Parts: sequence; structure tokens; C-alpha cells
Amino acid sequence: MAEKYNKLFNEFPPVSTQQWMDKVTADLKGADFNRRLVWKTNEGIDVQPFYREEDLEKLDYLNSLPGEFPFVRGNKKIGNDWLVRQSIQVKDLAEANKKALTYLMKGVNSLAFVFDGCSELTLTDLSVLLKDISLEAVEVNFVGCCSRKVSEAFTELVKQGGWNPKSIRASVEYDPFGKFALTGKFTKGLDHVAENAGKMIQNTAELTKFKTLAVNGKNFGNAGSSIVQELAYSLAQGAEYLTVLTDGGSTSSPTELEIDAVAKKMKFNLSISANYFLEIAKLRAARLLWAQIVKAYNPENECSCKMTIHAETGSWNKTVYDPYVNALRTQTEAMSASLGGVDSMTILPLNAIFEDSTEFSDRIARNQQLLLKEESNFDKIADPGAGSYYIEELTASIADQAWKLFLEVQEKGGFIAALREGFIQTEIKKMAAKRDMNIATRRENLLGTNQFPNFNEKLDQEMNPAVFAPVDLTSEEAEIETLKPYRGAQAFEALRYKTDVYARTGKRPLAFMLTMGNLNMRKARAQFACNFFAVAGFDVLDNNGFETVEEGWKAAQKAGAQIVVICSSDDEYTTLAPAAFEAIGGKAIFVVAGAPANMDELKARGVVNYINVKSNLLEELRAYQSKLGIK
Repeated sequence: MAEKYNKLFNEFPPVSTQQWMDKVTADLKGADFNRRLVWKTNEGIDVQPFYREEDLEKLDYLNSLPGEFPFVRGNKKIGNDWLVRQSIQVKDLAEANKKALTYLMKGVNSLAFVFDGCSELTLTDLSVLLKDISLEAVEVNFVGCCSRKVSEAFTELVKQGGWNPKSIRASVEYDPFGKFALTGKFTKGLDHVAENAGKMIQNTAELTKFKTLAVNGKNFGNAGSSIVQELAYSLAQGAEYLTVLTDGGSTSSPTELEIDAVAKKMKFNLSISANYFLEIAKLRAARLLWAQIVKAYNPENECSCKMTIHAETGSWNKTVYDPYVNALRTQTEAMSASLGGVDSMTILPLNAIFEDSTEFSDRIARNQQLLLKEESNFDKIADPGAGSYYIEELTASIADQAWKLFLEVQEKGGFIAALREGFIQTEIKKMAAKRDMNIATRRENLLGTNQFPNFNEKLDQEMNPAVFAPVDLTSEEAEIETLKPYRGAQAFEALRYKTDVYARTGKRPLAFMLTMGNLNMRKARAQFACNFFAVAGFDVLDNNGFETVEEGWKAAQKAGAQIVVICSSDDEYTTLAPAAFEAIGGKAIFVVAGAPANMDELKARGVVNYINVKSNLLEELRAYQSKLGIK
């Protein structure tokens, strides 16, 4: 059989990269290769249209196996299992326990108890919260509580319960540096941070799988950063913790720990975006770079170089309108996270960004992960992306770019110094502004929000204005400009919500398609224009076509249209656009769908409104709202 296949492949001579390039160049017929075929990402990476084995020759980590340093291929030698985490907002301890037990019966094996404010949980509180939960079988995580008090109480609970401390998987989310980036203020100073973190690490030493230090890199992603920025700044934040705790933080600090003790207590909480392959590569690159960083501190045990990653589907691309699309977004994001080899994962329920999750949305979020495991077998193969020329090249490219940015932060004195200088905030704001512009001009699509909206969807209930605004946790005594997580859809949602509120007491604006002439062009432009105005929540009315301008205008008046959009071909606009403009006579806003070559001539005749693929959708829709008196 082998001889048969060898004979088959020997009949096809090898094809060199230059031969491929020659063929591609010929097919392009003079068009620029880089402009037409090379995808330039927000991360500054040029993604080529094809890759070959020779592209991997420079990568020195490819000989490592899963579970081996530098852990680019994952922390586990066999399989790709991860913990399915679900969050519970704790308002009543007994109710939270009841909910937790329900989740555990439905496939969850990791719980996150989320508290509002800094709750000081006692041993008694934990006994109620964790009643009937087998701590050796389930990971428990505490978010938003007083981490040191909880870690002490939890350690005591484990001792009293007779659990094997080495089998307990748990964490508290102590991240003072991340909190500093959000609030701009250290509550009690850096020395307190070092002392507090050090004591938690020492007091939980027997609980070898209890993570006490968190690096919330998700805050960068949710503030609009690029993948490279999220990774680089997360690494810089993690390195700062290593330095502060292994150096003692300052001469006055009593805490100075071994690198192995600190590194093993850290967990990175990263966001996952819609960039499917880049996110897989980001996670692989993250382990590669973190292993090198920890190695530089000379740990005794190579296992200390492993990076523990919890992935959470990002909020930046989630939407209030057409929220069921959020389930599609989180599904591909969960696929990226699992293929990238995370240790645990949270999928945000589809409605989590604008209301408390429901039993239904929690169930969908939970089952999305179970589907990947039980039906798609994503947990069976270690590092399934290994050997893919594309993924390996992306991994190397992201690692290279992130390392350069990491070193730039280090040159400024480290993470805290870079925050104080404003470097990190400025760079993230630049990237967020770029992404905002991409959404406004539809270079980046949010389905159901800035592209292909649900024409029939209306928000009739009152929405909290905070839903449409960035999350600002800035302290009154802030020392720095803070990070403010937000969603890319917020500006469009606020725009559409304004129309919905206006329509409760007034008439919802109607955009009428005055379709004439060339059949293909009028259909295409009418569809484009309908999507354009529906993004702002306007009603739209398409038509099969009219014989005359007068016939179309009469139908528009009968429909009560405030906006009339002429949809035809560029050649026909020469006569049709002026005729329609004169027939309407200012009784409705007249718009031309397209960018005809004779636009200047038409503008000279008073035709000033145009919509096309180069339009800034957000700015122009705001202008139309203003013209219609929607405030």
C-alpha cells in the first residue's frame, strides 16, 4: 500500500514557493499582491494568502511535545480537557449554594462566586455557601470578595473538612495591579500589596492548586486593545508581580518569596475575541512567552513555568440588539479557547451585558461548552492546531510582536511605571479608536448592529443608560488615567435606542426606496440603503420599481416617508436624481444611494445627501436623526 501511495505522489513534481508566486502573480493580472491578498491585522501582522513548510524552519520550539517546556503546546501531556466554569452572583449565601448544586448536576465542574463589593466571608459563611459541594471534585473561585480573609477561611474549611489539600482546585481573584489600572488608586500602597499577596501565598502553601494571584488581562481586551496588546500587558503585569514578591517589593517589606512559590499561585484571566485563529495562536504564544519570563527568574522546578489560563468570552463585541447573535459569537470564541488549550473557561450568557442572566441563557452558555466536549470531542486531542503552517506562523508572529511590546513596557520601568506614565492607556485608546472607526465605517462588522439589523426589533422597555456607556471605576483620588472597558457596539446601540424612545410618542421615521431603472443596480442599492437606515431603527420600505419619478414620489407620500432614497445606476442618476429632487421639493429628505461619478454636478444642483460603502455610518445616521428632530 505504501508503495502505491509513493508512486502516486512521485508522479507529481514538487512545486516551489516561487512557482506558486509566479502563478498567483499571473492570476492577479497586474494587481498589487500585498494590497489584494495580504490581510493586515490590528496586531500589525501581515497574514499571507498561503504558507509552506519552509515558513516553520525558523521556529525552534516545534520539537517540544505537549506538557514540555516551553509549554506552547499546552500544559497537559495527554488530551485537551478544561474546566467548565459558570458564574453565580451571590446575593444570598443559601440561594447561591442551591444554584451551585443545580449547576453541578448539569455538567459544570468549576464555579465562580461573584460578590458585589469587598465581602469579608467567614468560615461560617463558606460553610453555608459550599454546603454539600465536594471540593476535591469541583473547582471553586471567589471574585469580588476580600481575598485574604476568604483564603484564610477557605484553608481552615479544608482542614476541618478532612479534604486532601493537594487535590483542592480553587482561587481568589486578588489583582491589585489590575484594580489600579481600573480605579487609578492603590488602597494601601505597594508595600501592603506585597505583604498581603505574600501572606496569602504562604498561608495557602499546602493547597498547591489554590491560586491566590490573578492577572486580569481581560480588562485590556474589553477596553478595546488588540490581541498583541492584551498579551503583552498581561505578561508585563504578571512579571511585575514576580518582581515585587520575589524581591520583597521594597526594603521595608517583610515578604520575600521563592519564584516557584509565586509563579505556581498565579492565574491569568484572558478575554477571547472573534478573531478565531489569532486567538488560538495568542494562547499558544502566551504560554511560550510566560515560560521564558519565569525561566529568567531561575526557578528550581520547570513546572513553575507553566501558565494557568482561564478564558472568558470577551464583552467588547457583544450587543444589546439581536442578542441571540451573542450565542454565535461566544460559540466560535469558545472553540478558539479550547483549541488554544485553556485550563478553564467561562462563556458569558447571551444577555449578560444588559441584564441578569436567566435560567435559559445560563443553560445555553453551559451547554455550549458541553457541546464542544461531548459532541465535538474538542477535549480529546492535545494541541490540535499543532503543525498547521498558518497557526504556527501566527503563534510566532504574535509572540514576536507581544515580546517587543513587553520589552517596551519593561524599558519604562515595568507595568506600574508604564501605567503612571500613561503609556499603556494611550496605546489601548489608540487601538480602540481605530476599531471604533472600523465599526463606524463597517470595515469591522457586528452582525445585527452595524450590519444586517433585525428590521422588526424594537426596545420597548426602559434601558439603564449605563448599558450604553463605558464602565468607569475611577476613584476620586485617582493618580492615573484609568482603563474603561466598553463595547464596540455601544455608540450604535445608543443611536438606535434614541429612535426607539422617540417612536414611543412620535412617528418612527420611514426611509422609502424610490427604485428605478437598471434592475440589478436598483435591487443592490435598495438592499444596501435598507440596511443602512435600519441600523438607526428607522422603518424602511423597499419597492419593486417605478416607471416614473412622479409615480415613486406619490407612493412615498402615501406611505408617509420622511426620507426618500433613489436607487438606480450611476448613469441613470444624471437625469433621475435631479428630477426626483425637484419633484420632492424639500418635503422629505432626499438621498442618493451610491457615489456617482457626477456627484459634484449633482451637488451643484442641490442634491447633497449620499450613502455608500465609504460612508461613516455612525456620523451620517446621527446627522439624519438630527435633521428629523430626534433628540
